Amino acid sequence: MFFKRKKCTILTPPQGLGRENIRRQSSTCTGETVIGFLDPKSGRLLRAVVVRDNQDVTDFYRSYGFEPPIGL
Repeated sequence: MFFKRKKCTILTPPQGLGRENIRRQSSTCTGETVIGFLDPKSGRLLRAVVVRDNQDVTDFYRSYGFEPPIGL
């Protein structure tokens, strides 16, 4: 059996946003945490992903080609 391998592709961040625009936000009600790119004009998170542990944060940074911060 032959299977197609998934290619590791680096995602592109929203236009005009970079590593310095990555923020985490937590819900007051549910405690759910999301990470994404904070749009300075609207104050909204773009391309937000749910975070369950530090590995999810590391994966988010690496999926966009950035090195994760030290000491998560």
